[in-house]
Amino acid sequence: MTKIKAVLFDMDGVLIDAKQWHFEALNRALAIYGYEIPVTKHLLYYDGLPTKVKLDKLSAETGLPLELHDEINKKKQEFTMELIMERCHPNPIHEYCLSELKSHGYHIACCSNSIRHTVETMLKLANLDKYLDFIVSNQDVIKPKPDPEIYTKAINKLNLSPDECLIVEDNENGIRAALSAGGHLLAVKNINEVNIENILNKIKEIESR
Repeated sequence: MTKIKAVLFDMDGVLIDAKQWHFEALNRALAIYGYEIPVTKHLLYYDGLPTKVKLDKLSAETGLPLELHDEINKKKQEFTMELIMERCHPNPIHEYCLSELKSHGYHIACCSNSIRHTVETMLKLANLDKYLDFIVSNQDVIKPKPDPEIYTKAINKLNLSPDECLIVEDNENGIRAALSAGGHLLAVKNINEVNIENILNKIKEIESR
């Protein structure tokens, strides 16, 4: 019988409602040079990807000069941090969720396509960092999501098999990474679906198969 021993969370759109912040920050940086990514296009093709990958895609599609990438990325990170400091606050539902999972003996990790500093800052401001065993950022892997490396690395670090892990994701790129890593998937539409009831129900469903 399958026994779930760890829950691995994506961050943006799962633990923290930050997807819009990244979108706003990137477009503020792009606007300096006369470029933008429309919101519908971002949701369909860019959501969940690291900034570097987004810029590579944008250059291929629009001719954005490659030599601007470093400066745009730098500005994007600055704007993102401004929004994080302004908007990132604890969510009691998520605090309770992670606290309960920890008290039940589950390992907990956050696996995000964001850079490490952003992940650490958000999780600290959200008061969630103390519940995590560790984080894996896009700087800790060679290939970010949708490649499964980020989840495979976390599973290996826990010395578990994929079948012992539940992965909570919200976007297509993250879902592809989770499934390719071989873990069980709880797909959520927004942060409100990330609660202890939904997670424990999913674990019960998996373990009863």
